[in-house]
Amino acid sequence: MKLYVSEGNPNCLKVLAALEVSGVTCDVQYVNHDERVVPFLSRPAVPVLLLPSGTQLFSSNAICRYLFEVSGRDSSDLCNQWLEWEATELQPALLQAFHTALLQTKEADVFTLLQGPLSYLDQSLRKGTTPYLTGEVVSVADVVLWAALYPILSDSSLSVGEQKSVKTWFDRSTAVHGLESAAQKVLQGKGLQGMKSYMQKQPAPQSNQCRDTQLCNSNPVEGEEGERVVSEQEMEEAALIWSKGLSVCTAPDRKHPILPQEGKRNLLVTSALPYVNNVPHLGNIIGCVLSADVFSRYSRLRGWNILYLCGTDEYGTATENKAREEGLTPQQICDKYHVIHADIYKWFQIDFDYFGRTTTEKQTEIAQDIFWQLHKHGFLVEDTVEQLRCENCQRFLADRFVEGTCPHCSYLEARGDQCDKCGRLINAVELRKPQCKVCTQTPVIRSSKHLFLDLPKLEAPLEQWLEKSTSTGDWTANAKQITRSWLRDGLKPRCITRDLKWGTPVPHPDFKEKVFYVWFDAPIGYVSITANYTDKWEKWWKNPNQVELYNFMAKDNVPFHSVVFPCSLLGAQDNYTLVSHLIATEYLNYEDTKFSKSRGVGVFGDMAKDTGIPSDVWRFYLLYVRPEGQDSAFSWADMATKNNSELLNNLGNFINRAGMFVTKFFEGCVPAMELQQEDKKLLALVGWELQQYIQLMDKVKIRDSLKHILNISRHGNQYIQVNEPWKKIKGGDADRQRAGTVTGVSVNIACLLSVMLFPYMPTVSQTIRDQLNTPQSCINTMMQGTGTFVCVLSAGHRIGTVSPLFQKLEVDRIEALKKRFGGQQLEDETSKQKKAQNAASSQPAAVPAAAAAAGVETVDAVDPQKAKQLTQAVAEQGEKVRALKAQKADKAVITAEVAKLLDLKKQLAAAEGKSPEPAPRKGNK
Repeated sequence: MKLYVSEGNPNCLKVLAALEVSGVTCDVQYVNHDERVVPFLSRPAVPVLLLPSGTQLFSSNAICRYLFEVSGRDSSDLCNQWLEWEATELQPALLQAFHTALLQTKEADVFTLLQGPLSYLDQSLRKGTTPYLTGEVVSVADVVLWAALYPILSDSSLSVGEQKSVKTWFDRSTAVHGLESAAQKVLQGKGLQGMKSYMQKQPAPQSNQCRDTQLCNSNPVEGEEGERVVSEQEMEEAALIWSKGLSVCTAPDRKHPILPQEGKRNLLVTSALPYVNNVPHLGNIIGCVLSADVFSRYSRLRGWNILYLCGTDEYGTATENKAREEGLTPQQICDKYHVIHADIYKWFQIDFDYFGRTTTEKQTEIAQDIFWQLHKHGFLVEDTVEQLRCENCQRFLADRFVEGTCPHCSYLEARGDQCDKCGRLINAVELRKPQCKVCTQTPVIRSSKHLFLDLPKLEAPLEQWLEKSTSTGDWTANAKQITRSWLRDGLKPRCITRDLKWGTPVPHPDFKEKVFYVWFDAPIGYVSITANYTDKWEKWWKNPNQVELYNFMAKDNVPFHSVVFPCSLLGAQDNYTLVSHLIATEYLNYEDTKFSKSRGVGVFGDMAKDTGIPSDVWRFYLLYVRPEGQDSAFSWADMATKNNSELLNNLGNFINRAGMFVTKFFEGCVPAMELQQEDKKLLALVGWELQQYIQLMDKVKIRDSLKHILNISRHGNQYIQVNEPWKKIKGGDADRQRAGTVTGVSVNIACLLSVMLFPYMPTVSQTIRDQLNTPQSCINTMMQGTGTFVCVLSAGHRIGTVSPLFQKLEVDRIEALKKRFGGQQLEDETSKQKKAQNAASSQPAAVPAAAAAAGVETVDAVDPQKAKQLTQAVAEQGEKVRALKAQKADKAVITAEVAKLLDLKKQLAAAEGKSPEPAPRKGNK
């Protein structure tokens, strides 16, 4: 390989830094800024990496990523998100800052230009729990961002504000071997001034090259765009469509069983099957069932023929363990928690066509049939496997019941099947420092014979199918990327059997004591749940030419839906329907941490109802912060802000005012409307927003679509405010007529909003339509084609009783909820136990001899369940403290984490019925 670079070029600093850190051997040649290394480019481009194959890379970030991959360090999803942010947000701002400081000598303006990106970076670093951007070690993202910012942050004469976390990260990165020397080579020890000759030859950046820096981290819903310029033709077309009124079509009733129909678009929609033993938290709900519900409701509005299925995933070690904890049989646990799941989803208004489960005869029948088909076609192989066995628990450990240090990226909490941080597959025996998640003991390695799905043998047909599906279907970017990374690494045989009791039995006589591994078995649950819904299930699942399959999930489930399950179905060679559209979200965090049932952190599905906040408001906010392109976080303060600003003051305010004007000024009947140019312009603007909404929803861009609903109500509020119908109604005939037109148009926009809101907030949608007494056919009319905004409520239409749709969320209420779900529960309960303990110690009591000999006080408040949860929490926190010490982290950070560990240990002692501190020995003062 040969790398061409030039002095003073900030992009060359990136690639030289990446070369130093990656340790890749490469010939480096320095050239002039204007030398054409790549002859077919219209402008000179440096840096350039010439590969042995003759291929040339001339994007600095692509070169950096390539060098790291060659060294064996693949880019994680988070890493790629940072690289994209650097290219699209940070670089434009930096170019302007370089130009301003070097060529206009306006150093004071640098802070203003970089304030937005640096604030975002600082906030992200502050919220993170690792020393670098993506983990415990330097990644390509750290190198690229460090190199991009080096000319600014290394110049002490430039003021860029108090970004303490950025400074700490920058100083830590600067200390990494090779980075400082790369900067010296490119900038010749001159810092920012070393770029002056390079910048003089560059075109001046446009002032709008970086969008408003305050919006660098804004949600797509936030920040109003400049108003569209509407042409005369658009106004007239909008007015013509408006005048056509309602069509006579009516919505077809949902008659079960729903089956594919000739001549219609037939959609089979699934959301990832939730583990039955876990109560789903908000992240689980938005990642799977809620997202799929929104799209399913929208699809019905569009008139598509859709079947939406889900169910509980009930087999596996997790269920066995839960049964052991609660003193029930696995089947009793499944029965109990299936009802809990169903009740939670019902409260969240998840409108399944059928919600099933995997512990059924159909599951056994279909899974075993697919197994025998794979066996028949030679896609199964036998092998002896080394497995982790916990001698303390007396059982082999399923992948998700062992944790340790990832052998690839050194993440401390990698699972036995996959690392959540780097995304790489792991065999449990490869983990460093493995621990049983149940008892925290170190497991031992034992051998056992198993069956494997021969993925390498299926790789060619899989790649052929993937190329077609990913190019014609709507696959999210992370789904494509995760799938490509699996294929790039080369597929390996995947074990499909386990040494467990609770599962679908393997029908092969040589493996009759084993069950199917959950990730072979669970996706087949989609098929068996359909079979329990209708005996004509094959019309959905063996009909690839007529059925489009949509899978909704969080990104950690992608490989099993894009590789493992499709390979099972391809290998069965039975004309199965494969996924057409794979929709994967990133992760939703809770405030600035993760959801944790054991620590009492976060809102879980069964708790949301108890907050008194309506399910529609929960749905709205979760969809508003849906992690579509990157991880996002639930925030109580932000939820209150969005409820009070977007729902109460924007959307609810407009709809309520429109309805109240009809009631108050026109005796409850929609007045006659005579459209002026201003009204036609509004119709065109609203019509355009509707079209954008439909285009985005068709592509399953659920969060982005929501922006256009809120934009319409903003247009409506402005329209009312400018025209002031409450004043005009008191004027002459012309003013009264104008008040009538504004009121009539507004109430029709409210009607449109009720339709667009239906997938997001079904109860609010129905309430609006009830208040406006809206004809049912408006739903189908509005959603035809690319969107049709017509006059639904014509003059003389009588509306119903209008009332406010939303209530304000007060600060004190939100603060109380934040405290309640912020991990305070365990502390509060522990304090109660301590009080009980103190009360008990003040009374004479017989102390058991063993306890007295050990010098330990005992109390009555023993909670074995909580003790088990806290034991796990103590182990996790202890690992975190050890890691921070190994990394020589800041003393203040280590002290804070040690304090948390000590507090958890005190809580554990209380839960075990012991005194948090050793009792004083007799005779001592």
